[in-house]
Amino acid sequence: MTTQFIGKQDFTVSSQTVSESCPSNIALIKYWGKYADQMPANPSISFTLNHCKTNTAMEFVAGEPFSVKTFLVGNEEAKFAEKIEKYFKNIEQYLPWILKGKYIIRTENTFPHSSGIASSASGFGAIAKCLMKLDNTFTGKINEDESLKKASFLARLGSGSACRSLYNGLIVWGETDEVEGSSDLFAVSYPDTEIHEVFKNFNDWVLLIHEGQKSVSSTVGHGLMKTNPYAERRFQEARENFVPMKEILKTGDMDRFIKLVEHEALTLHAMMMMSDPAFILMKTGTLEVINKIWDFRRETHLPLFFTLDAGANVHLLFPNDGSEEEIKTFINAELLQHTQKNGVVKDVMRF
Repeated sequence: MTTQFIGKQDFTVSSQTVSESCPSNIALIKYWGKYADQMPANPSISFTLNHCKTNTAMEFVAGEPFSVKTFLVGNEEAKFAEKIEKYFKNIEQYLPWILKGKYIIRTENTFPHSSGIASSASGFGAIAKCLMKLDNTFTGKINEDESLKKASFLARLGSGSACRSLYNGLIVWGETDEVEGSSDLFAVSYPDTEIHEVFKNFNDWVLLIHEGQKSVSSTVGHGLMKTNPYAERRFQEARENFVPMKEILKTGDMDRFIKLVEHEALTLHAMMMMSDPAFILMKTGTLEVINKIWDFRRETHLPLFFTLDAGANVHLLFPNDGSEEEIKTFINAELLQHTQKNGVVKDVMRF
């Protein structure tokens, strides 16, 4: 019930400046398709990244007419400000003080824009954390767990996948019988005791195959699922995939993990190719990399595999299990040549 997040009516605002950081995340079981109020059509599970994050400073000037100015790396972004103004108006019932002043928001990412790393997830996650800092100041601090849960709830209303970025480790968003406490309203941590050690020390290197703007935004992509003839079967498959995923995470079965994660990535792109209008988000370099990964794995039996966001860039996943140096050598020698400018963002999963 959303009533648990309704804001306190008694508050006193004052001018404040707060700052927060929030990492991005990469989904293993994909969220693709949503209903009203950012409700997911299926549950998803993601790894939270460590180095790829958004740093945000939010200045709130009390008593001024409501307005928002946003700056990305020092450059004013009027369109983003309009988006944030709309977002703040939409969440007023949860933060009744939110329209009682003006905002100056300064934000920057530690990773390249349009790099296949979800900047909306880390961006709205950082904004939600800033808002909860202000809320705790104006209305009285709630306990840390409840504050984090509400921040995840608020982040979801800005960008669905943002709700997963508020937590470290493996994170679930969307109600599923396989994860106790899971919800469509906010994300929850996957139980640490149910995760094999091999999955707790993982690399994610993002190959920048295409550094420009994606041909279709995530918002448009989600919308296309409303008319996709295969959508309902896709949603059901994602729900079903939580059953083997739960067993895989418990037992550390890397072969099954690789198969499931790559299948999910390719299914996401298949949905876009079967939409109306259809979109092919992969580039030639994307396919070259995928085929080389498959060849490498067949020849060496080493656990290098991939996942994809809704774009051309490739997330290379591999554990720190003693084989990582050989894998890194292969990446540098054989895969970097398929990027635009030898571009790669090196990250690890955050636990």
